[in-house]
Amino acid sequence: MAVKERVGFVVSDKMQKTVIVAIENRAPHPKYGKIVVRTQRYKVHDEENKCKVGDRVRIQETRPLSKSKHWQITEILTVKPTT
Repeated sequence: MAVKERVGFVVSDKMQKTVIVAIENRAPHPKYGKIVVRTQRYKVHDEENKCKVGDRVRIQETRPLSKSKHWQITEILTVKPTT
């Protein structure tokens, strides 16, 4: 069975060992054809609390870790620069 993977941006890191990752999906509207952006947010397991807001990350589906957490961080692709 293939494992689902997604790439998105961390939008919240206020929880312990959990971040919220937003995934954008751009698709044409079925009737009107205009490109519509749909954003889906996932709660993702981050064991070492490495991810910060703005980081681009790859996530992978896993067994249920809690009521709403079914994904884990695979790798941090880019880190948001600090000013």
